[in-house]
Amino acid sequence: MTHEKRKPRRRLLAAGLVVSLLTMGGVAYGLADRYLIEHVEAVVTPNTVAVNSDSETTASSSSSENNNSSSSGASSTSVPSAEADESTKQATADDWNYKSEDTQIAIKKVETGSGSDKVTYYVADVQVKDASSLLTAFAKNAYGRNITQDTSEIASANNAILAINGDYYGFRNDGVIIRNGTLYRNEPARDGLALYDDGTMAAYNEEEVNAEDLIAQGVTNTFSFGPVLVKDGQAVTDLENVKIDTNFGNRSIGGANPRTGIGILSANHYVFVVVDGRQANYSKGMTLTEFAQLFEDMGAKEAYNLDGGGSSTMYFNGRVVNSPGSKGQERGVSDILYIAH
Repeated sequence: MTHEKRKPRRRLLAAGLVVSLLTMGGVAYGLADRYLIEHVEAVVTPNTVAVNSDSETTASSSSSENNNSSSSGASSTSVPSAEADESTKQATADDWNYKSEDTQIAIKKVETGSGSDKVTYYVADVQVKDASSLLTAFAKNAYGRNITQDTSEIASANNAILAINGDYYGFRNDGVIIRNGTLYRNEPARDGLALYDDGTMAAYNEEEVNAEDLIAQGVTNTFSFGPVLVKDGQAVTDLENVKIDTNFGNRSIGGANPRTGIGILSANHYVFVVVDGRQANYSKGMTLTEFAQLFEDMGAKEAYNLDGGGSSTMYFNGRVVNSPGSKGQERGVSDILYIAH
């Protein structure tokens, strides 16, 4: 009799275990789907136009469609071409410098402090003839979520002479994402960065400016990360407790960390900066306040913080210049900002 009474109890326990396992499995799949599984929403031909994953070219001039644009129906505009007559460029290069008729790049490695207070960072001074040389690229030439490649792989695939990691747009669902003249995402959320076809750049509030207006004003690329580091030549203050978004695992990024950022000195004259960090006696990283001050000290009129931490990577002339992550190894990212050969 006692044995018979135990059977229903065992069945209930077994049923409860099955339900728990299914629930845990569902949660695990949900997390994997959100943060690990690739979701390709648009395949991109490098430096040309966006096409859907079913290979149909997308083009929409309707503002009503573009105002609600997502990457599943990216709106296309004219895109700057990276092609040029090689015979006129006559480029010369070494490990730290590149010069052609329309591009000059000079990279320097800077070390400050010592021991546990040592900081190592890299500054690329970039001057281009016009903004068409400043381009962006997606990992695996595909727009979507959780699509990643090392910065060096994306750069090599796009014939970049210089590249830094972008904003890791594929980790989040919001932000305004315009790349090489095409609007891929229109979900305003934070202070973004706009690069213009006249060689200038400026921060803007995504919730206050329409994406279609940005394109009409000549914006070729936007980044949605931040915060803004320098505005009108002055370093932004009160950066100690900045949070970029509320995605899984995010926290305040104000402390000493690896950093990537871009600043502008004048039209078509930029500085790309990558700070190494989390590596004892080599580089502890920089706080956001220190990073902002660095850009101001270099004379930047505007500067913006891009994705940092293990993502922070500078690629130049076929090699990774800095020591990414905590072990000097690259971490896959979703996008880069680069200068083409």
